[in-house]
Amino acid sequence: QAQLHESGGKLVQTGSSLRLSCAAPDRMIGNYGIGWFRQAPGDERKFVAAINWSGLSTYYEDSVKGRFTISREKGTETVNLQMDALKPEDTAVYYCARNIWNEDWTSDVKYDYWGQGTQVTVSS
Repeated sequence: QAQLHESGGKLVQTGSSLRLSCAAPDRMIGNYGIGWFRQAPGDERKFVAAINWSGLSTYYEDSVKGRFTISREKGTETVNLQMDALKPEDTAVYYCARNIWNEDWTSDVKYDYWGQGTQVTVSS
């Protein structure tokens, strides 16, 4: 059952920017790490970025380093993914999830709650 909610996905052109948000009720994510994953058509779900519970440590998949930035909004149950210089290969459904272990960020088995996803489409 999805407990997190992603928003912000839409159709954009190559080189554009988007900000995705991951929100949750009732302190579900404030004390936990949060990760973003994406799944393109016909492909498996893959790690994109993660941030630890304090917001002091962040992790990125190599292809998004320097273009994507993950951050926590202080005092809120919201984690954002700022995506700049978007490319057609970034097209996917993007999911956020909660990592209760605050470790092993790239493995989806370490995440217990997931959102339903938001579609990002980058046209060439």
